[in-house]
Amino acid sequence: MDRIALDLGFIKIYWYSIFILLGVIFGVLVVYKEAKKQGMNQELFFNMIFYTAIIAIIGARLYYVLFNLDYYLQRPIEIFEIWNGGLAIHGGILAGLIFLIWYCKKHNINTLKLLDIIVVGLILGQAIGRWGNFFNQEAYGGITTAAYLESLYLPEFIIHGMYIGGAYRQPTFFYESLWNAIGFVLLLLLRKRKNLRLGQLTGLYFMWYSFARFMIEGMRTDSLMLGKIRIAQLVSILLFLIGFYFFFFHKRKEKKLYHKEALA
Repeated sequence: MDRIALDLGFIKIYWYSIFILLGVIFGVLVVYKEAKKQGMNQELFFNMIFYTAIIAIIGARLYYVLFNLDYYLQRPIEIFEIWNGGLAIHGGILAGLIFLIWYCKKHNINTLKLLDIIVVGLILGQAIGRWGNFFNQEAYGGITTAAYLESLYLPEFIIHGMYIGGAYRQPTFFYESLWNAIGFVLLLLLRKRKNLRLGQLTGLYFMWYSFARFMIEGMRTDSLMLGKIRIAQLVSILLFLIGFYFFFFHKRKEKKLYHKEALA
């Protein structure tokens, strides 16, 4: 599996970077279309996307580095080599969420309404971005057989790409990407319903993604660990519970995305 998509000599472009970028682009397009429909000020939108994307990537990297601190303390220059992988989505979600809460408060934007718009594009971006893990040959599961992979009717290039370290591996990146793609369609369809309460799409996103991530994380061989605890599973439980609350119990209603001040 060739990790490099294009080698120009003075610079190398990695498949990992391409799929992360594609995930961001298509995710932003989905969010932009709905935000425009809701009447969001374009300057506010593009500023929000620009800073959220940067902060989320930094958060995703720091999260990963902190749970591999011994390794990176010995190789500090590698902290900046994100093309080699090592972006933890939970770190990106948490960092991005903190920034969005601050941004919404500063510009008088309804935070939950904005999150309901964002999560639809976010889960699409995650579905696309997982393919970067495939080309980096990471985020895979335990040893399996070629016959098992063939029984899943996977394309030949995926089966070939899952031959890592002298053995075939579970394509956990693919399981998660497929689950997120289905989640994107589900959120997109539910968004059209007029009886949705504020925060329900956000709650469903947290539950949908967290359920799968908890299950898939148990299959992976490269989990970030805190002692014997898989961090991603612990965070998934917490996010699932938050999502459960917003989907089933949060009753607040608000149709407008902004107050008058934010429309200026």
